[in-house]
Amino acid sequence: MTKASEGDRMSTTTWGTLPDGRPVERVELVSADLRLGVLTWGATVQSLQTPDRAGAWGDVVLGFDTLDPYLGEQPFLGATVGRFANRIAGAAFELDGQRYEIPANDGANVLHGGPQGFSRKLWELVEADDVSATLRLVSPDGDMGFPGRLEVTTVFSVDGPVVLQETTATTDADTVVNLTNHAYFNLHGRPDPGIADHVLLLDAEHYLPVDATAIPLPGPPAQVADTIFDFRAPKPVGRDLDPDDPVGAGYDHTFVLNAPGHSGLRRTALVSDPCTGRSLAVRTTQPGVQLYSGNFLDGSLTGRGGVLAHRSGLCLETQAFPDSPHRPDYPSTVLRPGETFHSVTEWTVGTV
Repeated sequence: MTKASEGDRMSTTTWGTLPDGRPVERVELVSADLRLGVLTWGATVQSLQTPDRAGAWGDVVLGFDTLDPYLGEQPFLGATVGRFANRIAGAAFELDGQRYEIPANDGANVLHGGPQGFSRKLWELVEADDVSATLRLVSPDGDMGFPGRLEVTTVFSVDGPVVLQETTATTDADTVVNLTNHAYFNLHGRPDPGIADHVLLLDAEHYLPVDATAIPLPGPPAQVADTIFDFRAPKPVGRDLDPDDPVGAGYDHTFVLNAPGHSGLRRTALVSDPCTGRSLAVRTTQPGVQLYSGNFLDGSLTGRGGVLAHRSGLCLETQAFPDSPHRPDYPSTVLRPGETFHSVTEWTVGTV
């Protein structure tokens, strides 16, 4: 592996410039089965190209072809989000008796680390070659109100049909951490048609019911059996959705994944597109996955390939549970000095 500033094997380009003059780099990682484009802005998956059953290549993640839309208001397309992915109720939490307040950016709650979270930071490209790229971000103590200096490293790599993102983080003070990637998938290879016809399987017996602001309700996880949240057998994403039903208008819920296998990776999801034959399998070390059916895409943005309309993309955000700082019954998201946050998520593309 070569230093990013020295190497000439990888496809690394200066993709644009921030208002303060700093360059944003794009790295392209290539295997025989896929081509992955990653930006240093937000450690963003900008592109994931793979062939369909007829051999035609298409881009299966929503994104933009220029930098400017990523810098504006947009729904975290492909970004690595943190310090705390998903929501924290009331935009505040207590840790060891100390209260910390985070700027609210989702009504009264905080979403994906606040208005200037990791998705809106320029990550350092540490090193890269044609199959791997290492990005680093230092979040200072007090960044968006979170305690502790957090040093994060995320590595994207490709191997045949597999994309792997491995993320680690360390802190110099007690803090909370929940990191994920927020890619929107559409296996058609374009935003239109949407993902309602995508067939999805989730390896989860339980999910987290939420209130009107998407904060988990008190009590234990609910069983998916006999509900619209049952994806234990494959079914179309849109089959059970009802636009007139507040519960069934769209998915934006955490599913509690079943136990990990011998590798520590949990089988998470399998999604396929009957039209193109493309498929995506997801595995992770994280305890949950947030299924988001693109409910708030409203047609106000145009991405690569067309307008980003309602349900143009599907997110499978592997992560810890939302609002964990308020929920001692959930797996802990507390990170202390001397400990290392470690997360691995694997996407495998193919055809069916």
